[in-house]
Amino acid sequence: MSSLAPRSDFPALQPRPGGGPVPAYLDSACMSLVPTPVLEAVNAYYTVHPGCAGRSVHRWAEEVSRLYEEAREVFARFLRAPDPQHLVHVRNTTEGINLVARGLGLRQGDRVLVSDQEHNSNLVVWQALAQERGIRLEVLKLPDDRTFDPEAFEGALARGVRLVSLFHSSNLDGRTLPAKEIVERAHDRGARVLLDGSQAAPHEPLDLAGWGVDFYALSFHKMLGPTGTGLLYGAPGQLEQLEPLLRGGETVSWSDYDRHELLPPPHRFEAGLQNYAGVLGARAAVDYLSELGMDRIGPHHQRLQRLAVEGLREVPGLRFLGPPDPAERGSIVAFVMDGVDPHDVALFLDEGHGVLVRSGMNCVHAWYRARGLTGNARASFYVYTDESDVERLVEGVRELRQHVGVSRPSAKDRPTAPA
Repeated sequence: MSSLAPRSDFPALQPRPGGGPVPAYLDSACMSLVPTPVLEAVNAYYTVHPGCAGRSVHRWAEEVSRLYEEAREVFARFLRAPDPQHLVHVRNTTEGINLVARGLGLRQGDRVLVSDQEHNSNLVVWQALAQERGIRLEVLKLPDDRTFDPEAFEGALARGVRLVSLFHSSNLDGRTLPAKEIVERAHDRGARVLLDGSQAAPHEPLDLAGWGVDFYALSFHKMLGPTGTGLLYGAPGQLEQLEPLLRGGETVSWSDYDRHELLPPPHRFEAGLQNYAGVLGARAAVDYLSELGMDRIGPHHQRLQRLAVEGLREVPGLRFLGPPDPAERGSIVAFVMDGVDPHDVALFLDEGHGVLVRSGMNCVHAWYRARGLTGNARASFYVYTDESDVERLVEGVRELRQHVGVSRPSAKDRPTAPA
């Protein structure tokens, strides 16, 4: 088995000066590696056309203005958005969620529904609004034995919800929620839907217009792009109802000493000089993924998922987190080892086998704290991951278990997720 994308395209996976094996990078759910075409696009901005879009009229400014808006058109086609003007350039998913949360005009008593597995990016802003404005935050408990419970979701909606804000795919256990079904059920109850697409957008074809989702946020740093680049999508008529987080240069059509007029979306939300190099790099990342074929990424992950599960399931005292069916865990293999701290697992794998994984609570503190857990180890794959990376993971975990005997966990340390 080989990687889906040529590993030679990724400088981080090439031999380093001084020798030694190239690390097995299994932390792509946190941040993906960047291929050479993306680095070249970023470099080209600074060396070929380092201008300010939308301001000056000289040739460099005109060129970057054209490329900046052309990137928005490419993103719209990639996401199947109805129009490029429904896409706002933001730094990351977190900023996109905050833009909706702060700009939607939620008031005292308005209910917002989240799940019990939300990343802090989709939790703490709502907690802040509960304190500041008196909104009511509702938490939907997701089932341990399957990805989604439509009856529980309907029960939550029946209590009167103005906005449903959920992850599309979980960074905790890889489960993917049914976007179209969630949108349809929420709209039937008069609620809008905001989806955190940071983990789904890198791994599957999206159809934002077809799903009818009101808002969708994503980060390019998880899909081969530069850090500090992302998008917020708003369905027709939705962005116009948001107040900008920031106001300033490039957000107004004119200003006087006592008043101003905002530009139409999306530009009213893009205050100040933008990350032009990052946006052009993100466009190169989307081009790269499109050429690979988004429909090929899921099957690639499933092959690696099966290989990892087959190698790890016989390790004594190891339990997987998430739905029992590995096919429902996407690109993520999250596990706990009885008697071993998750950070010790990560350090052992790094120092002993050159395997780089995530450890801890994955920015989903509430879920772990509710179960008395200190976290877990998490391996995550992407297009450059190959069979040898998974084999090194399995070898390292097995060796760690040989060094550390199995001790029965206490009740507070025992995960509630099925083995």
